[in-house]
Amino acid sequence: MPSFQTLLYNVTDGVCTITLNRPEVYNAFNEKMKEEFNDALREAGRDVQVRAVVIRGAGEKAFCSGQDLKEHSGSKRSLKESLEQNYNPMIRKIRTMEKPVVAMINGVAAGAGCSLALACDMRLMSTTAKLIEIFIRIGLVPDSGSHWFLPRLVGISRAFEYAATGRDIPADEAERVGLALDLARRLAKAPTKAIGLIKRTLNKALASDLESILEYEALIQQIASGTEDHTEGLRAFIEKRQPVFKGK
Repeated sequence: MPSFQTLLYNVTDGVCTITLNRPEVYNAFNEKMKEEFNDALREAGRDVQVRAVVIRGAGEKAFCSGQDLKEHSGSKRSLKESLEQNYNPMIRKIRTMEKPVVAMINGVAAGAGCSLALACDMRLMSTTAKLIEIFIRIGLVPDSGSHWFLPRLVGISRAFEYAATGRDIPADEAERVGLALDLARRLAKAPTKAIGLIKRTLNKALASDLESILEYEALIQQIASGTEDHTEGLRAFIEKRQPVFKGK
C-alpha cells in the first residue's frame, strides 16, 4: 500500500479511497499534494485489485477548495505551466482510467476542486456540500476541464451562469444520490471490464457522430463479449443465480 504525506490511500473490498488530507486549508492543492494525487491515481489505475475509486476530502467542511493560493503568495508563477504539469494530467488520468471514479463531496468543492468533481464519473453530495466555479471571484476563468464538463452536464446557459457569477451551487440544486461507499462497493462487484469500455465509449461519443459511434459500439461489444465476466454473466443468467464478477 503506497504511503503519502498529503493523502490517505486505502483499498478495501475492491474500492480504493483516496482522501485529500489537508483539512486545515480545506484540502487545497499545494505542490506536494498535486504530485502525490497524480501518483495515487496512477497506482489505482494499474492495481488489478482496485475495481472502483472514491475521491473524498478529509474533515467536515471541504472536498477540495482548489489551488492553495497562499503557497505562492507574493511570487509570480505561470498558471499555464501549473495546469499543464499538474492539473491537466490528473483530469486525464480520471477520464482515461477504465474503472468507475466517484467523487464523495462532503463540503465545499471550489475552483480546481470543482473541476475535479466534475471530471469524475459520478458526484455524490452531502446536504451541506457546495460546488463553486470560484475562479471569477479572483478574476480568472475556469480551468482543469470545467469548460468541457460543465456545459455537458448542465447545458451551456447554466454553465455560463455558474462560471460568470461564481455563485454557490448547493446540494439540492446539484445532482444528489445515495451513499458513496455503498455505491462504490456495488460498482467494485460489477463487471469492471465492461464499465471501463462504457467509459471509453462515452468519452469518444462526446466528439463523434452517430454513425461513428454505431461502428465503435460494435467493436467494443465484440471486446466485451470475450471477457470472463461476460461468460460468468451468461452462465449465471442461465443458472438463475447472482453472477460473481471478477473484473476480467
